[in-house]
Amino acid sequence: MRKHENYRELVWVLAKTDFKLRYHGSALGYVWALLKPLLMFAILNFVFSSLFNPRGTGNEYYTLQLLTAIIMFNFFSEGSMASMSSLLNKSQLVTKIYIPRWTIIVASTLNSALVYAMNLVVIVAFFAWYRFLPSFSAIAMFILFSIAIYIIVLTFGLLMAPLYVRLRDLVLIWEVLLAMLFYATPIIYPLQMLPTYIQQVLLINPMGFIIHFTKESLTANHFADSWQYGAFFSILTLGFALSVLAYKKFSVNVAEEI
Repeated sequence: MRKHENYRELVWVLAKTDFKLRYHGSALGYVWALLKPLLMFAILNFVFSSLFNPRGTGNEYYTLQLLTAIIMFNFFSEGSMASMSSLLNKSQLVTKIYIPRWTIIVASTLNSALVYAMNLVVIVAFFAWYRFLPSFSAIAMFILFSIAIYIIVLTFGLLMAPLYVRLRDLVLIWEVLLAMLFYATPIIYPLQMLPTYIQQVLLINPMGFIIHFTKESLTANHFADSWQYGAFFSILTLGFALSVLAYKKFSVNVAEEI
């Protein structure tokens, strides 16, 4: 029991240290955690609001949907990048002292989760500005989906962090894939505008499923079918279990390979 408490303390210390170092030396400091997604949102909202939300005919809550989708996708994007490079970025810890490697990966994901938690304040503020209160079920689903994103990020990190130590091109490949995934996820556009068969393909993407039904539930109180949620969370659980097995296999000689 004491051993597990020590691991939790270690993970939390690493996460807090990463969070503080992330904005150390910048003029605005922690404000960047809020400013970055807001600037991205402002640009995309200006460009696409008239295209996908024409005045008088579109969705009056397009702005709320876009902001929520951007912040959720940024959590996935930044979390996956941080978790992939975590072992290499902490190479001194990996090679010079012994700590469980997985604690470094988990700490990097918690760091991204802390930034995401700060951005939730922005979402709440915008919903308050629009004087729109989602249903209790929608808020509960949003929380559940936020946890799901964290599990996806952690799953990705456990699988890719040991591999990135060996294959340094992976981060460059993932950057390109993230850019493609951004447009393959219904963030700036409503999924309903696409043909049905394309909608079904895009919903296979976990982030596509999460963001589409988050937008729909928060602003329209529309939810997926029970079997869809069951299939999604079953696959999520299976993916996490497989990533743990993959981590145990690929992390054996990680210290020697850095």
